Amino acid sequence: MWQGAYTALVTPFNRNGAVDYDKLRALIEEQVAAGMDGIVPAGTTGESPTLDYAEHNQVIAVCVQAARKRFKVIAGTGANSTKEALELTRHALDAGADATLQVTPYYNRPSQTGLLRHFTAVADLGLPMVLYNIPGRTGREIELATVVELAQHQHIVAIKEAGGSVDRVSQLVQRCALEVLSGDDALTLPMMAVGAVGVISVASNVAPRPVADLVRAALRGDWPTAQALHRQYYRLFTDLFLDTNPVPVKAALALQGKIEETYRLPLCEMAPPLRQQLAACLRQLGLI
Repeated sequence: MWQGAYTALVTPFNRNGAVDYDKLRALIEEQVAAGMDGIVPAGTTGESPTLDYAEHNQVIAVCVQAARKRFKVIAGTGANSTKEALELTRHALDAGADATLQVTPYYNRPSQTGLLRHFTAVADLGLPMVLYNIPGRTGREIELATVVELAQHQHIVAIKEAGGSVDRVSQLVQRCALEVLSGDDALTLPMMAVGAVGVISVASNVAPRPVADLVRAALRGDWPTAQALHRQYYRLFTDLFLDTNPVPVKAALALQGKIEETYRLPLCEMAPPLRQQLAACLRQLGLI
């Protein structure tokens, strides 16, 4: 039920640095029109580390309201404190989110037993949970055995895999019933070839229709179409990581005239040579 293409949605800020809710709603309308299966607000791409609690909750509430049940909203409510993750998830549940995305607690590097207890406590709230494995950012992998044990929880329904391993996807598909979503645009095609059922995408902020079309082609077994789309947009998939995510994707959206190019420190604008490379990619694909 969680297969498909989901956008890890940016959080647009105005020139004064405040969340621009009008532009957020406009981005959501574009995602709906492009045929995406859902959005994931307030995650890494949504700059959740620099949103305060009130903003975090408001972003999720606005996304749920704007989506109007036309597609799914998977709310990013993870934290490195279980107490904080519980508070954010309760709010997302009350707001009407369809699921929660739970990143591995970062920096404090919990043991696998700690991870089991953390994710179980959040899942016990009753909102469907998508685990988020991204060891390059968090410093800790959700080990395969831990995922297998967590998969027995009725509310843990899927996992976003952003560890860069197609082999791990094969192992997950073999050992548990969780639906696997790629967390890397460049690996969506190979991960789906071995059993993943979709993607939580950064690139779909900029090019939602091609990402949705690629995933749907792969799901129906139309591999030539999926491969052609992968080849066509591969440069975009990689150039959106010329700098720390979400700096390039927000720069791209600003070049498209959809948001202000505003970040919150410690994130800041791209170096001019990298920005020029990204702009050339967008022009080549007809995106600007």
